[in-house]
Amino acid sequence: MIEPNLLHDVATYIDGRVAKVVLNGSYEIVNFEVKEVTDNTLALNYIVPIADVQLITQIDLQDASGTVLTSNPVNVPISSDTLILQTINVKEGTN
Repeated sequence: MIEPNLLHDVATYIDGRVAKVVLNGSYEIVNFEVKEVTDNTLALNYIVPIADVQLITQIDLQDASGTVLTSNPVNVPISSDTLILQTINVKEGTN
């Protein structure tokens, strides 16, 4: 069993690596409403402005140099400025 402190440390490490959200391969978000670790979960809250994005088809988390850390195909229509909550949960895997 992995101790909760180690899971928290890994979530904190990931928090330090994530520098930006890139939507649809081109729209970058670097300012977060919330970016914090609680227990073993990294929470990212960010605003998607309707003036810039009307449909999200891809959400990438990247480090400062632009390396993709996570990539998720999605289908999220945006009808007004939208607050997105994205979480990364660190947990022990099972066989």
